[in-house]
Amino acid sequence: MTFTQEKTLAAQVRADFPILHQEIHGKPLVYLDNAATSQKPVAVLNALQHYYQHDNANVHRGVHTLSSRATDAYEGARDKVANFVNAASRQEIIYTRNASEAINLVAYAWGNSNLQRGDEIILSVMEHHSNLIPWQLLAQRTGAVLKFVELTETQEFDLEHFKSLLSDKTKLVSVVHVSNTLGCINPVKEIVELAHHYGAKVLIDACQSVPHMTVDVQAMDCDWLVASGHKMCAPTGIGFLYGKLDLLRSMPPFLGGGEMIADVFFDHSTYADLPHKFEAGTPAIAEAIALGAAVDYLSSLGMDKIHAYEAELTAYLFQQLQQIPELMLYGPKPDSKGEGRAALSAFTAGSVHPHDLSTILDQAGIAIRAGHHCTQPLHRHVGAQSTARASLYFYNTREEIDTFITSLKEAIEFFSGIFG
Repeated sequence: MTFTQEKTLAAQVRADFPILHQEIHGKPLVYLDNAATSQKPVAVLNALQHYYQHDNANVHRGVHTLSSRATDAYEGARDKVANFVNAASRQEIIYTRNASEAINLVAYAWGNSNLQRGDEIILSVMEHHSNLIPWQLLAQRTGAVLKFVELTETQEFDLEHFKSLLSDKTKLVSVVHVSNTLGCINPVKEIVELAHHYGAKVLIDACQSVPHMTVDVQAMDCDWLVASGHKMCAPTGIGFLYGKLDLLRSMPPFLGGGEMIADVFFDHSTYADLPHKFEAGTPAIAEAIALGAAVDYLSSLGMDKIHAYEAELTAYLFQQLQQIPELMLYGPKPDSKGEGRAALSAFTAGSVHPHDLSTILDQAGIAIRAGHHCTQPLHRHVGAQSTARASLYFYNTREEIDTFITSLKEAIEFFSGIFG
């Protein structure tokens, strides 16, 4: 796809997102905070409304028509997610509230039973807090040791350093696929292969990759993969854990209660087969159904098309950002076609605080993120207290980037006039 075709995809999808057609402080909304959460298309909103208006009932527990329809839609969405990431079985997809819960599930259900004092867990310095704190807690419970992969000079995953950390003590590697701050795309297939050579298990945090590119868990050969629905056009409160079937079956339940049981007695219980063993209590039924609708929507557009389109926008965004001398950009640069990194940029602007930049841009109707993006250790590592971040999705346009760049320059000039 060439950049002259950029408007074709934008024109195709923007009408599907009602929230984008509003004004903020009298200016058209330019939403550039997609790495935090995506907006929702009408198809997803309709799926939520349809469930509550026509099929609202608990799943799995009733034989009446509403329960049957709700169950069919809920489990049908699981099939869609399984196909979306190319899982070998629908039983390998566990619904969770979000990626954080999915990682905690693995940390408790697998980690408590399989790690002991002196075992090693390898993470990277770029991990989101969701892929750090559960392992810190696990290390405190078990005596396991955390090790961290450093960055290369271009602020990417240092594969050579990773190789040096691997040993027979390595039991788990848990790394992000795409950094939400640096934007780098990590070599997860090679990471998995190297870790498996030492018998270690691998979890991939795919929150920033599943919404933007084709992800194939079988080709990747990861043991677990997690993602959040709200970053891929689905509602908040729904995510999923992928896990290899035999591995999930070997893990004890994470939470106990209704739905996850086979038989219950006063002194013991037996548990349901996958995936229900890990889905205690009444689930987020409407949200799961809407996740299925989001998968349908993304699939109808084509993940390869989405990725190619975002690469074009990325190239243009960085071309414009690099012309602003006050900016420090973090993470690797994209190539001339926008490939090699995600469609986001974290940056600082000299002495101007990111929160001040974000506030001024909001007055122009532009939504960006400012802060540490749940990567405080990474920010300390690169010597930045906080950064501003503009992140794109397939409904963003070149014209929105132009508006952002113009307002960003004006904001920097404004603060330079005050403090310069």
